[in-house]
Amino acid sequence: LHISSKTNVMPPRKRPATNSALARSQFHPANYLQPYQNYLRAECGMAANTLQAYATDLKQFTEWLDHQGVKTAEQVDLDVLGRYLQELHKRDLAATTIARRMVSLKMFFRFLVLEGVLTESRADLLASPKLWSYLPTVLSPEMVDRLLMAPSGDDRYPLRDRALLVVLYATGCRASEVCGIKLRDMHLEERYCRCLGKGNKERIVSLNPVAVAALQAYLHHERPGLCRGEDEHIFLTRRGQVMDRITVWKLVKKYAGRIGVASKVSPHTLRHSFATHMLAGGAEIRALQEMLGHASIRTTQVYTHVEHSRLKSIHKRCHPRG
Repeated sequence: LHISSKTNVMPPRKRPATNSALARSQFHPANYLQPYQNYLRAECGMAANTLQAYATDLKQFTEWLDHQGVKTAEQVDLDVLGRYLQELHKRDLAATTIARRMVSLKMFFRFLVLEGVLTESRADLLASPKLWSYLPTVLSPEMVDRLLMAPSGDDRYPLRDRALLVVLYATGCRASEVCGIKLRDMHLEERYCRCLGKGNKERIVSLNPVAVAALQAYLHHERPGLCRGEDEHIFLTRRGQVMDRITVWKLVKKYAGRIGVASKVSPHTLRHSFATHMLAGGAEIRALQEMLGHASIRTTQVYTHVEHSRLKSIHKRCHPRG
């Protein structure tokens, strides 16, 4: 009896197509877009903003295919994909935008292989453009203080706007995460709140006394007049609707313009400032990773290149010739 020393590994079995439209090779968005979005949402756990971006990428790609006379999935070979990549470069799109579109296409063709529509993914042979490492824009603590105090009595909802700015900086949350915070997520007495990040990952973020005071003032004096029903979201618009990230972006730009820094400030600038100031105060990189909700430590390490003062002090204290 001969026993092989190699372990027999069965290849992954492809799932049968769950939709009759998927069993056909016709390349129409109506056949693939919704099942693809369901796959990204249910199995990949992608956030709503990412789903919207990928859906837009796919729609533009299929519209380009129609102009090229490509009607079936089998006709999308490496030559077609290469021409589409050239078209993206001709539009003078940013390298980050092209890279994201390449990722969305690769995931889409892997989905078609998974569903048995194609036998292989030709998109995996495409190389994404190399990206530069950009250092994030960071405000000084003094400039942050000026921004947080920018809402005044002349504004329509100064307490709401100040609470929004303070929470963005105090927690380091993304704009979409702050928009999603509900009343039941807030624990002001314990000084923390829960937020839902990318991939529907929940994490706990701390609230400093300034943020707690700003939230209490807003919740007691302005939010009751904004609430039109039983909506539990913290931040509401003047019509009682849930605030979205575009509205947050406009508000941050408004108050950044008031202090003269509108050209370089966005909601994400407050997130970058939070991370950099935390490192300057002595926070460990792993703890900061958890606070920011980063899946990879490499994403967090960019702030070590921004914050030089702490590294200089450590070098001066620890090096024998510092």
